[in-house]
Amino acid sequence: MEKLEVITIKNNSALEMTISNFGATVIGLKVKNSKGEIYDVAAGLKNASDYLEAPYSNVKLFLGSSIGRYAGRISGGEFMIDDVVYKIENENGVHLHGGENGFFKKFWSVKEVADDFVVLSYLSKNNEEGYPGDLNVEARFELTPENEVKITYTANTDLSTPVNLTSHVYLNLNGKGSVLDHELQINSDFHLDVDSQLLPTGKLNKSEGTTFDRNQKTKIKREDFKGFDDTFVFNEKQLKASLSSAESEINMDIFSNQPAMVVYTPEKFPDLPFSNNNQFGTFPAICFEPQNFPDAPNKNHFPNSILRVGENYLNEMIFAFTFK
Repeated sequence: MEKLEVITIKNNSALEMTISNFGATVIGLKVKNSKGEIYDVAAGLKNASDYLEAPYSNVKLFLGSSIGRYAGRISGGEFMIDDVVYKIENENGVHLHGGENGFFKKFWSVKEVADDFVVLSYLSKNNEEGYPGDLNVEARFELTPENEVKITYTANTDLSTPVNLTSHVYLNLNGKGSVLDHELQINSDFHLDVDSQLLPTGKLNKSEGTTFDRNQKTKIKREDFKGFDDTFVFNEKQLKASLSSAESEINMDIFSNQPAMVVYTPEKFPDLPFSNNNQFGTFPAICFEPQNFPDAPNKNHFPNSILRVGENYLNEMIFAFTFK
């Protein structure tokens, strides 16, 4: 049995994060606002061991976990690299978040720990979930003196393979209730068109005049809002997205080196042993998943998703907290 390890890191002011090596999972993120009030803004379960067993093991929530080899969906249960077809785990032709036993279900090794950062590593072996090549992955979680959460994923491979890593933290800046009253801004003019299985069709849709137009900061709840499970294509602006709550007086700005971000707002959480005793309402949290386009391995006009031998994969995301 692999060993479950839990690491807590802090900066010297407002942030404290707890990470489990099972799935390289963020199980808590405590933020202290300007009044000294502490909010656990990342939805998590009471105990790290709860992630290993039912009822959590019976649902696909990816709660706070690191996602790989490929975040999002891949169509057709396969992809082709250099004229070689690779069959991957799928359900009705849809491969989701790296497969049934993706990185979120793996024990990562704790490589380095300091007061304000931790580095976890994982070796994904050739043919895991059908992917080619041995892929060496590292995830670094860091809390900066400027109250930034920096999550950095790096990887290299010994055989060409698709790579698209991200973090799946569910955020609620009040630590309870709903995010519908949070204010949201996303610097994006286009979103991916999808079919009935939420697979990209290959087309980019203009967001102007639709519920996907979030260039101006407004409450998440609008008349046209029915929930997001969608890919927003980033504009070239440095600030990619922003979320704030009037109740907790916490603001979070998002920066990323990725071309897009999946935004996910579940309507309800399943009945699980949440650390806040499940004090969640309708639309309890929002996920920001900076990444490449879903199904890029099967869409040649999408940004390249194939990592080659000798190349280094890099996904850097920053969640910067400020207080009113």
